[in-house]
Amino acid sequence: MHDDLIARAKAWLAEDPDTETRDELAKLIDAGDTAELSDRFGGTIQFGTAGLRGELGAGPMRMNRSVVIRAAAGLAAYLRKQGQGDGLVVIGYDARHKSADFARDTAAVMTGAGLRAAVLPRPLPTPVLAFAIRHLGAVAGVEVTASHNPPRDNGYKVYLGDGSQIVPPADAEIAAEIDAIASLHDVPRPDAGWEILDDSVLDAYLARTDAVLAAGSPRTARTVYTAMHGVGKDVLLAAFARAGFPEPVLVAEQAEPDPDFPTVAFPNPEEPGAMDLAFARARDTDPDLVIANDPDADRCAVAVKDGTDWRMLRGDEVGALLAAHLVRRGVTGTFAESIVSSSLLGRIAGKAGLPYEETLTGFKWIARVDGLRYGYEEALGYCVDPEGVRDKDGITAALLITELASVLKEEGRTLLDLLDDLAVEHGLHATDQLSVRVQDLSLIADAMRRLREHPPTALAGLPITNAEDLTRGTAGLPPTDGLRYTLDGARVVVRPSGTEPKLKCYLEVVVPVSAPSALPAARTRAAELLAAVKRDLSAAAGI
Repeated sequence: MHDDLIARAKAWLAEDPDTETRDELAKLIDAGDTAELSDRFGGTIQFGTAGLRGELGAGPMRMNRSVVIRAAAGLAAYLRKQGQGDGLVVIGYDARHKSADFARDTAAVMTGAGLRAAVLPRPLPTPVLAFAIRHLGAVAGVEVTASHNPPRDNGYKVYLGDGSQIVPPADAEIAAEIDAIASLHDVPRPDAGWEILDDSVLDAYLARTDAVLAAGSPRTARTVYTAMHGVGKDVLLAAFARAGFPEPVLVAEQAEPDPDFPTVAFPNPEEPGAMDLAFARARDTDPDLVIANDPDADRCAVAVKDGTDWRMLRGDEVGALLAAHLVRRGVTGTFAESIVSSSLLGRIAGKAGLPYEETLTGFKWIARVDGLRYGYEEALGYCVDPEGVRDKDGITAALLITELASVLKEEGRTLLDLLDDLAVEHGLHATDQLSVRVQDLSLIADAMRRLREHPPTALAGLPITNAEDLTRGTAGLPPTDGLRYTLDGARVVVRPSGTEPKLKCYLEVVVPVSAPSALPAARTRAAELLAAVKRDLSAAAGI
């Protein structure tokens, strides 16, 4: 075993094109560090519907140039088999460690395989790449990003020519092509031959951002903005300036790209503490709302003043607000969301007479809904211009929520007032998450097995009226690893995260509201129910 491990590590070392990871691996081999080598050579990072994502470092279980070159070669082979061997592949990247290297390697592999490759001019938001695929008529796109993962991670997200992320069976077919690559020496990588795009693609994206706003709408809401050490600032400021909004006040400490994300534990607006600096800026400047992007700016977080201090709106709250705003503007088309998002969207769409669809988790599914006009996911992802960007877009979502805040401001109202209106009209839809991060992935499998073998019959005293094992698929959904419980006045979905070592449980309770005066009591009742559901589910899953 030991000899075999060392032999595999040495074979990898001989092919590794990166001096940094070569040095790192050589030291591990010299030290005979079998525990660390086993961790890195115990398998390969699996290419799936999220593409690749993992910790940077040497070896097949880490993100590095060798892994990326194989992934790019597999994608190129897949495209050739699809009859698209002379097509264009657009490549974007964020400002994380190694992102520019991975983008360049991808361009070289595509060029060597006979495809045409074009790389965005600098680190830019993921939605600009998603836009560029459709705008340039590409057959595929690659975005090098780990989104809001910790600083030591990077990732590789693949889109096909429709501008949306890959779904089965394309993921498995690309993975098979990656596995078929025997040696990196078999992968031609010329030193030149691809195009570095100029700003015309970004200009075209920015020109489209205007289309999400209503002509002549008020543009008066003042914002504080944080880019969370990512790549969103310049594009968001340009979009806000074009739209005529007041210039956002920046959280200076987080405004510029920094792959080490020094001011946050996790560069995700949903994580505790991540918004602290933004809230401090808001207390100083008293804006109408606070807006945050995650590091690759495909997500948008919104915070409002609630009483004397600031609070983050949940993704489901922003999702409902944007939907209500679009309905009021008279849009037509299908509203869609994933099964883990609030059922309030279905009620808003239904009352407006608009088609509504539920999909599996992930924008790769939402983006494929026929006739999509608006889609959102509770994890702060909103698609408000599907014709331009078939993915979540934190820039256009920020524009639209700021337009809504401006409309309400002119009426002497706030986003919280509109949320109250929606609760009175459709019932108070309160959501929460029970999310457990693990070191040992077997704990997630154990929890799922426990729930399948001993399913709960009630949670928070509410009987479970329907329990669905989503691995079997349902009438409207393909199979996925998840469980869905429908209760009398509540809903729970349990699933392993697709991108992080987490078990995620999505909870929703719906409390009827007879009149605005009944809202405080409804909120208290909803909070009690959510806490009880969380407690009972935790016990049932053994987590």
